[in-house]
Amino acid sequence: MKKELFINTIKASTKAIKCDLVIKNITIIDVFNKDKFTDTVGIKDGFIVGIGDYEGTEVIDGTGKFICSGLMDAHCHIESSLVTPSEYYKAALINGITSVVADPHEIANVLGTEGIDFMINSSNDIPFDMYFMLPSCVPGTDFENSGATLEARDLKKYYKSDRILGLAEVMNFPAVVNCHDSMIDKLYDCIGNSKVIDGHGAGLSSMMTNTYRTANISTDHECISAKEALEKVRRGMYVLIREGTAAKNLNDLLPAVKENNSTRFCLCTDDKHIDDMLRNSSINSSIVKCIKQGLKPETAIQMATLNPSVLYKLNNKGAIAPGYVADFIILDDLDNFKINKVYKNGKLVVSDGKLLDSVCKENSSDFNIKNSIHLPTLKEDSFNIDITNKSILNVMEIIPNKLETNHLKIDITDDIKEKYKNHILFKQCVNKDLLKIAVIERHKNTGNIGLGILKGLKLNSGAVATTIAHDSHNLIIAGTNDKDMIFAANELEKMQGGIVIVQKETVLASISLEIAGLMTNKNYIEAIKDIENLDKALNKVTSNLDFNLFLTLSFLSLPVIPDLKITDKGLFNVKEFKFIDVAE
Repeated sequence: MKKELFINTIKASTKAIKCDLVIKNITIIDVFNKDKFTDTVGIKDGFIVGIGDYEGTEVIDGTGKFICSGLMDAHCHIESSLVTPSEYYKAALINGITSVVADPHEIANVLGTEGIDFMINSSNDIPFDMYFMLPSCVPGTDFENSGATLEARDLKKYYKSDRILGLAEVMNFPAVVNCHDSMIDKLYDCIGNSKVIDGHGAGLSSMMTNTYRTANISTDHECISAKEALEKVRRGMYVLIREGTAAKNLNDLLPAVKENNSTRFCLCTDDKHIDDMLRNSSINSSIVKCIKQGLKPETAIQMATLNPSVLYKLNNKGAIAPGYVADFIILDDLDNFKINKVYKNGKLVVSDGKLLDSVCKENSSDFNIKNSIHLPTLKEDSFNIDITNKSILNVMEIIPNKLETNHLKIDITDDIKEKYKNHILFKQCVNKDLLKIAVIERHKNTGNIGLGILKGLKLNSGAVATTIAHDSHNLIIAGTNDKDMIFAANELEKMQGGIVIVQKETVLASISLEIAGLMTNKNYIEAIKDIENLDKALNKVTSNLDFNLFLTLSFLSLPVIPDLKITDKGLFNVKEFKFIDVAE
């Protein structure tokens, strides 16, 4: 803040000069005491300067309404929305979110520091606070091929920026436990810059959690049970409760939240499609779910405002109090968190669910788009799975709305066999919901293709493919027949990345994600139309889905979340931390 503005806020607080905006007779959500009271709020030069009897250039009567701080998403990946930062913020503001803590490790896995720079630069000069954590694990593990590798020396320069809040989710826990030089250097640099370190530790043992906390890792958004969440809170960690498009953990974790420990919990989305943000809301929806399950509204709001601000050392954000940034929401209804208006830095940005034209910055990405899709020539036998003289299949089963999978062992029967030359091959069986899944390395054209068998995707024909495949973002594809799988992969190469649905070697619907194979350069309205077309096309190749197929598919390649996952190097048993054969 400039000195002149600083002086003005003090003068306005003493009533020596008028406030810019005064909201009278409004019920203030007090996140410090988890209470509420009715009073008047004074705002000057983008800051709250007082609570009490103030006069302003503009005066609003808040009778019957509520005011709370703008919401913060404590952990997200902008790339998962499928749009660029300069489009993402528009949907976020509509949901009352005025700040996010983003981890750009999706694009970093493809483009390295060039990708980080793009995310930072394309979020400059927007009426929104987009903070970043530096990707800690690029690549995520040694069990896959990514497009880039980031070492501590690559990240060090970024810590100078106030928008860099720390080191993002540390998912390579063996590197922490075994004190690998590269990981230790990243952790030590972050600590030396007095920044925060985020964790990623689904199902970690008590001893492993001890080690994580000793390494100064402060958060986890991968808890899968209330018991695990409480154990991490007891060890001094923050638990970020996730409600994304694919992974939804709020119902499982909320029993861990009590009035006496609520300050250690935050709300986040992690990965959420842009259409889902507008159709089903975001952090605001999580607040409503918390309230409906018995949490005090003030406590739920604290988890989405003050708590993440304290966690990430944003000391003047997250509350309606003097000296705090004037990012706030006016609510018509507290229990249903019905948003009337959203303000950013004391300026109105959303009214009655609509963005003001003045805040809609044109999406003008100056990113030099380059092709990031480099595939081998696929042949009719590229996806063959040899089961000659084998009796058991290791099958990956989807758990709806979870990132975890089940590891099934299924007997090989005649209806899933076919002869090929002198071999017996696995044959997809729609009646048993047994499909082929493949991950094709797409960054350096190594020719690597990992193969597996998938249950639970519920395709009845065709194939679905995408270049979003966490975390290295190779090309992942699942299908009921090899021809459609090959056709879909080739189509994605022509599109320079994206999502495609194929049936009988014909494209039913697609969205081009030409920026690193992860994001479209279209505006968010156009992107939503493309996603809606994909959803309609899904009805032709599947039915009775109770999860988001695209995001679910994209996480089947993440080899740090149990039980089975698949990478371009093969089928991976996460619990045993080793590759296994598809058939035995």
